[in-house]
Amino acid sequence: MQTLNSLKRRIDSTEDLQSVVRTMKSLAAVNIRRYEKAVDSLLQYARTLDMAFGIVLQYNPDTRTYAGRSSRERVGAVVFGSDQGMCGSLNEQVVDHAVNIISPYKKGRKNNIPLICSGVRASTHLADAGLTPRQIRELPGSIKTIGSHVGRILVTIEQWLEQEHVDHVMLFHARPESHAGYTPHTVYLLPMDAQWIERRRKQKWESRTLPFFTMDVNTLFSDLVREYLYIGVHRAFVESMAAENAARLAAMQGAEKNIEELMDDLTTEYHQLRQMSITEELLDIVSGFEALEQEI
Repeated sequence: MQTLNSLKRRIDSTEDLQSVVRTMKSLAAVNIRRYEKAVDSLLQYARTLDMAFGIVLQYNPDTRTYAGRSSRERVGAVVFGSDQGMCGSLNEQVVDHAVNIISPYKKGRKNNIPLICSGVRASTHLADAGLTPRQIRELPGSIKTIGSHVGRILVTIEQWLEQEHVDHVMLFHARPESHAGYTPHTVYLLPMDAQWIERRRKQKWESRTLPFFTMDVNTLFSDLVREYLYIGVHRAFVESMAAENAARLAAMQGAEKNIEELMDDLTTEYHQLRQMSITEELLDIVSGFEALEQEI
């Protein structure tokens, strides 16, 4: 049976843990809102980029480099996980999703698929699934530093295209959903969707003021594609980090509920034990008083 002192120590340590959980819950909620705002900004920029594609594609640039498909199906992939724990099964779900899609491309291939893992904790699950990342990168520490991480990934992807003849590039990450949830998501970064290109080519300009450009149409199209790739990877980063915080928020909510139940149990047990102790002390006093009266 526990003593009053040991119960008091457990209650104090549980209160400390409850304070930590509440702090982490608040931080996760704040971070989610920051990343949601970043996603909204990216969507607005993507809409502007779509309009630019619509104008340039009307001049019939050479799209084969970015939209052409081949029978080789040499795949490269980027998997976004987490660096920190307490985010539930996010890493396992993203990796399982990636493995299910990549596995058909892996059959009959002697060489490993070019793979980048952004998020240290996801790399272990990839290795267990038979996919060894060539690069394991830490996640950005803030929204402001995402750009440099995106640039390094795009440089690696360009090397894949030129040196390893990769013709399919996929991104795998968690996308946040409502009620602090998330779902694994796939972005088919390259080749560009031919139907998407045709829709951009046929879209109507919304303003009466028609845009124009003076540079070479193929050069401009290549520049727009670079922005398209940048937005794709940047958005994957932001959504993945928003989903990580959503998963952490859900985990902290569950932990907070469990801690509150434990605190109730410990407090009840402490009060019962204290009452028993007081009762025993009172009985000892009464017994001593009765014994003293008998002697007198």
